[in-house]
Amino acid sequence: MKKLLFLTLAIAAASFTVFSSCAKSEAQELVGFDRAMMDTTVKAQDDFYHYAVGNWLKENPIPEDQTIWGGFTILREETNDQVKAIIDEAVTKAKPNPKEIIEKVGFFYSVGMDTAKIEELGLSPLKGELERIDTISNKIDLVKEIAHMHQYTTSPLFFFYSSADAKDSKNEIAGIWQGGLGLPDRDYYLNEDGRSKEIREKYADHVKNMFNLMGCEVSEERAKTIMNIETELAKASNTRLENRNPQATYNKMTVAEIAAKSPNFAWNLYLYEVGAGNVGSIDVNQPKFIEGVSELLNKVSVDEWKVYLKWNLINSMAPYLNNKFVEESFSFNGKFMSGQEVDRPRWKRVLSATNGVMGEAIGQLYVAKYFPPAAKERAQKIVETLKISMGESIKNNTWMTEVTKEEALKKLSGFGVKIGYPDKWRDYSGLEVSESYIQNIMNSNYFDHQDMISKINKPIRDWEWGMTPQTINAYYSPTRNEIVFPAAILQFPFYNYKLDDAINYGAMGAVIGHEITHGFDDQGKQYDAEGNIRDWWTAEDSKNFDERVKVIIDQFNEYVAIDTFHVNGALTQGENVADLGGLTVSYNAFKNSDQFKNNEIIDGFTPTQRFFLSWTQVWKNNIRPDALKLRIKTDVHSPGVQRVLGPLSNMPTFFEAFDVKEGDPMRRQADKLAKIW
Repeated sequence: MKKLLFLTLAIAAASFTVFSSCAKSEAQELVGFDRAMMDTTVKAQDDFYHYAVGNWLKENPIPEDQTIWGGFTILREETNDQVKAIIDEAVTKAKPNPKEIIEKVGFFYSVGMDTAKIEELGLSPLKGELERIDTISNKIDLVKEIAHMHQYTTSPLFFFYSSADAKDSKNEIAGIWQGGLGLPDRDYYLNEDGRSKEIREKYADHVKNMFNLMGCEVSEERAKTIMNIETELAKASNTRLENRNPQATYNKMTVAEIAAKSPNFAWNLYLYEVGAGNVGSIDVNQPKFIEGVSELLNKVSVDEWKVYLKWNLINSMAPYLNNKFVEESFSFNGKFMSGQEVDRPRWKRVLSATNGVMGEAIGQLYVAKYFPPAAKERAQKIVETLKISMGESIKNNTWMTEVTKEEALKKLSGFGVKIGYPDKWRDYSGLEVSESYIQNIMNSNYFDHQDMISKINKPIRDWEWGMTPQTINAYYSPTRNEIVFPAAILQFPFYNYKLDDAINYGAMGAVIGHEITHGFDDQGKQYDAEGNIRDWWTAEDSKNFDERVKVIIDQFNEYVAIDTFHVNGALTQGENVADLGGLTVSYNAFKNSDQFKNNEIIDGFTPTQRFFLSWTQVWKNNIRPDALKLRIKTDVHSPGVQRVLGPLSNMPTFFEAFDVKEGDPMRRQADKLAKIW
């Protein structure tokens, strides 16, 4: 993700999967909450997470090719199987020079699975790219090569992208976002704690190993060069917390203004080379970063920049090369950083690449097979009840003045809703697919780049989605003021249109409420009904909001996720606000259902109890220690345990449902209860 364009339910690394309603027996479909997951030796009042799913946690160790195992990853694996069946059929129709989209999908996948040819070719598919870097002799050549790489391979130094203009949201604008780092966060280069030092040491070894595999001499010196350049880039980079402020990361500048701030980089030449010579204005998200880039251009020699570009090239392309590069890449990025024991099977990796290249082509086939119209119809009805519930929450809250409430209700009424799949599918006819896996990746990058360039300074494409239908996730787009729910997430355990309302509102309803609440979290609140950054809050209301959010920040700061690693309450505040708000809004909508009004008991649980049990089963997971430490540092979402314990310990309806009394661990003190929406 080059820029935060939308707020998601969970990160891509934890993307989710589905239990297809077409693939299960009726009995399996209608289970809802499974009592066998529970550990009733744990009191609900002490630790609801382990009470609700404790037995499942004990009986489901993490598979060796996974870093986390739970509701989301199980669903992702089942979706992989479903998509694999679609691709297997496409493979039967694959042929060189494919014309039909199903032929392209099948041929791309087949080329990626041809390991014999990939092993035979070794590094040779990148020979031309490496030779281009070797020919660089001055700073002008350097800028041209960076522009070339941004189109075909990877994004050294920074990301160049387009998105809706956050202050003119009906139109697309070019943007520049900080980048250029090989480690997942700038703090890993700068912090002096033991874990950061260890990561830097292992990373330098990894860089050296990759240069050795390339046959480069003095690889240790090359690794030092990479560490020096990336450390300087890290110093110039914003922290993740600083990047949460959309006001601070909106800096619309002319090219002349950018050149004045960053004079040592030939911006006009760069823009011409990437096909954006007439771009006009650009949103420079981190101005101090381009200043840092300019300073580095003078500090670093041309030969050192060539080393840096080669590293960026090989680091990004290693997963598509022969096995020795794949293994070295996994050894650091998977095994060391996340604790994953073995790499995913090749078919899963190639399937992921195919999905990334032609996701909507596969999505058309996926929807036809796995997403019945009845599922979409009921989901639409649930969304409408959630919007009504959110409206009531806005009207009835006691801390917001009428003038701000009016603006909030206007924003809510303007919410766009997309469910299942796009009304218009992406056209892949211009994508070229060859018999070289690396070339296909490069062709795809260029295809996407050209599409991106074509959008700059034009009206946004209202029909465009940020996710494919087979993605198990959801998002809120602040600039479009819309909530989006791909088909794959609209299935069990998030949703099954045949199940009772308690299950659907506890899981999918809370997800829908979560995305709606993102429109009114610390970031979303800064955008108006049209998707533009505008302060529509009174000073008093904004102060009241900040005070209430601080209660949530302080609460999550107290949670120890593992060892000495605390949840970062400030970094995760938006998601924590959305979780609490989503649950609250969904529960209030659920109270209007016949099931709630009739207080129907199912499997020994009241409707309210099933609602909260359904929420909890969504977040069940076992996670490797290193993966958890990485997520604590880089993820804006709290870990699954805290996503259950955090919001529930603030909810009087939960206290009543499970007889949670004052003083019980699952009930926060009355003066510390968080309540926003």
